[in-house]
This record gives sequence, C-alpha cells and structure tokens, in this order.
Amino acid sequence: MEVPTKKELLVSKIKNGTVIDHIPAGRALAVLKVLKITGSEGLRVAVVLNVESKRIGKKDIVKIEDKEVSENEANLITLIAPTATINIIRDYEVVEKKQLKVPEVVKGILRCPNPHCITNNDVEATSVFKTVKVKPLKMRCEYCETEIDENDVIRQILGNPQTKPV
Repeated sequence: MEVPTKKELLVSKIKNGTVIDHIPAGRALAVLKVLKITGSEGLRVAVVLNVESKRIGKKDIVKIEDKEVSENEANLITLIAPTATINIIRDYEVVEKKQLKVPEVVKGILRCPNPHCITNNDVEATSVFKTVKVKPLKMRCEYCETEIDENDVIRQILGNPQTKPV
C-alpha cells in the first residue's frame, strides 16, 4: 500500500453527512457502536484508524454520508471520545463544527456500580454523575459518591444492557 503524500486524501470528501475527527486512536469502532451503525443501514461509512495527528498523536476518523449526528449522540460520543470534533457537511462544505466537551453533569446515561445506591433500588430515581476530572475521565455519583473512571464509562456505554437509555 502506497503512503499518500500530504496533499492526497486517504478518504474522499462526502457531499452531505458527518465527519467525526480527532477520535482517540482505537475508538472509532466504539463511536460507530454508539451511533448504532452496523453496516446494514445502507449508509456509506469510512473509518480511518491510527492516523498521525499533531494534536493528539494518533487519531481515528469516521465519515458518515447522509447522516447528521444528533445532540444525544454527540453527548455519548463525548464520553468515549472527549477530544473529538463533529463536523456537519452539506454540499461538500463544513456548515457546523462542534468541539466536544465532557459535560459537567450526566443524567440518566450511566449506571452507578454501587448496588446499594438509590438509583439502583428506586425505579423513579435517575442516575446523576458529576465530572470530577476530564483527563483521565473520572465521574462521581451524586447520590452515593461512588466514582467511576473512563474505562467504566466506555464499558457501560458500549455493552451494559442495564444502562438507561438517553
């Protein structure tokens, strides 16, 4: 495989859709899972893994034609790829650029791992986590003060069937 020069594109431009850039290396497939993109939707998707980045060393990129990422989807992406940027493309031009930022408070997305927490024992209680630290990510349950880290957050978002829907 030839290495492209600086002026060549690894993946062609898209007419309309979303480009998610500056994803930490190795997390593009997790972003696709968050977006519930399996390949059977008929969307044209390009995934580039482990590309050189001046900003974060190595990064992943996801291009999705004919789909604009919603605010809820962006919030989930933020939790697994806090350095990511979301670019909305229309007629080959970037019309909106969102620099993602880990929210100070996350409600109803994560589940407290403490089995005695009120959020696990009362159907009317919604989980609330406050961000303690962004790098590395650390969050604290507002009710019982149990802390979770970036790995716990990623594990919950990607695979915990008990995670409450957004």
